[in-house]
Amino acid sequence: MIMGTVLFNATPVAGANRVWTRRFAGRPRGFRPSGSGHDMKLLEICDLQIGFRRDGAPPVPVVDGVSLTLEPGETLGLVGESGCGKSLTALAIARLLPSPPAQVLGGDIRLEGRSVLQMSGAELRRVRGRVVSYVFQEAGASLNPVMRVGAQLRECLRLHRPEAATDAEVLRLLRLVGIPAPETRARSYPHELSGGMQQRVMIALAIAPRPKLLVADEPTTALDVTIQAQIIELLRDLRRELGMSILLITHNLGLVGDLADRVAVMYAGQIVEAAPARELLKHPVHPYTRALLNSVPALGVRQERLPAIPGTVPPPGAWPGGCRFHPRCPRRQADCEATPPGLTELPGGRRARCLYAREILEEKAR
Repeated sequence: MIMGTVLFNATPVAGANRVWTRRFAGRPRGFRPSGSGHDMKLLEICDLQIGFRRDGAPPVPVVDGVSLTLEPGETLGLVGESGCGKSLTALAIARLLPSPPAQVLGGDIRLEGRSVLQMSGAELRRVRGRVVSYVFQEAGASLNPVMRVGAQLRECLRLHRPEAATDAEVLRLLRLVGIPAPETRARSYPHELSGGMQQRVMIALAIAPRPKLLVADEPTTALDVTIQAQIIELLRDLRRELGMSILLITHNLGLVGDLADRVAVMYAGQIVEAAPARELLKHPVHPYTRALLNSVPALGVRQERLPAIPGTVPPPGAWPGGCRFHPRCPRRQADCEATPPGLTELPGGRRARCLYAREILEEKAR
């Protein structure tokens, strides 16, 4: 089945910080529509555990104890290297995990106070699209190759907003996402569009049901930097105009600096740091977050070789004991290998999964 129809039918830190600080200047923070009711969070993920089953053997954990919240009108960036569990966490929100082999082993996911894991099939169909909608990776592989763009939009509208399934609404959506000559593009097949245009069509499909939460999973993958900037600007404008929340999944910290209000960093199936975006990008606490920021080139700084994190992310089933980052961590101590750290609560709404989180934060304050 075409992925695009699944949702509808079923640089050193100091140098890098200067760049992100400029990006934050003058940018509106977390738009929240009036009367949205902040007593109830839009999304709550509580101690989520996901595993893959293998021929009767015990499931291999791939997401381990993830907890996240998202307020109405807020943008949360979920960051980490490939294979850390970001996309699986996102797919679980609307129970879109490929099952088998994936299975939720524990925890809960609540949308507007209701448990997604307890919903019936009919309830899930009402949630998918109208409450939570997705922009998947690689729009060219997600769009139906044998349907014209306009027909795909009309199909989505017939399922979620049948009263609006008109040519006029299709053209309005295409204009809203910045597609020129929408009358012509509506008659095009996906392969006749550029990668940037395909991504815009994917975003139009995702916002057509008017969702409260848009999950954008690597929305700028394989796009050049100019098109990336346009897509991020588009998402920012749509958040402002439609008042929706965004869960932005990426390994690109530059995108987080451009769009997110808060950031959660994942490593080996766990959240290792969570903080307001401004604070996390200026003053990272967890050594992994700092290493990610160090690996980003800084404007105006000439380097023979970019800093890199040694080693690789351990695969599921081979996570090391103690802190899972300790084999790659430049600050590791003997107890890091033996004691699994919990998420330490820090001032300013921050959390970090490091035995020395408070010590690191105190060093930065000096």
